Amino acid sequence: MARIFDSHAHYDDAAFDTDRDELLAALPSGGVCGVINAASDVESARRSLALAETYPYFYAAVGIHPEAANTYTADATATLERLAAHPRAVAVGEIGLDYHWEDNPPREVQRTCFEAQLELANRLSLPVIVHDRDAHEDTLTLLQKYRPRGVLHCFSGSVEMMQEVVKLGMSIGLGGAATFKGAKKPLAVAAAVPADRLLLETDAPYMAPVPCRGHRCDSRMIAHTAAVIAAARGIEVDTLLKQTEQNTRQLFGL
Repeated sequence: MARIFDSHAHYDDAAFDTDRDELLAALPSGGVCGVINAASDVESARRSLALAETYPYFYAAVGIHPEAANTYTADATATLERLAAHPRAVAVGEIGLDYHWEDNPPREVQRTCFEAQLELANRLSLPVIVHDRDAHEDTLTLLQKYRPRGVLHCFSGSVEMMQEVVKLGMSIGLGGAATFKGAKKPLAVAAAVPADRLLLETDAPYMAPVPCRGHRCDSRMIAHTAAVIAAARGIEVDTLLKQTEQNTRQLFGL
């Protein structure tokens, strides 16, 4: 498994503070050929770009996560626009809606933040990396309104929603959840999504796949996810990895 391209990770997260450099230096020998590091706020975007300057297989997305939507201001958008001009910035993300936790920013604040960044991505002709948790209807409505290029990461919707997303020209990101016990919906999506619209991801340090549950996730663990998704699609793992690497490079212009 030498062609693992992780389309969504968070290596600037504090979970990697003790051994970040050692781990990132070791990933290529573990079969990892690329990583897109998704920001959660402006400072995270700066950290992601610094990592992308250090590791040649590493790229950054700049954006404000819905859980940080309270930090959104016009100044923040202007800062993101400047950061997005960096040659290692390849997307606006992680952006979107998260209605799962009651202590998240109010929904109207999240929507304002999301729309501003969708507009920014379209203005800059950059793809988006979209977070959607328990907010399928509002997420799809805004994607239909702005029609960005990009990916719905950690996709948790139905096959029918996947088909609507694909109609918009967007891609579907699948990760460790596809390996979890009772993961009927992700596996149904994995089997049905068009081959050229599927990306693999970790969400590292989160969402470690079976059999690594309870451990800090890193990009090498995509090997386990790829085995499950390849079986669901009835193809060889190497075929899946080659296709998803190609898809990721095409979406992000790499």
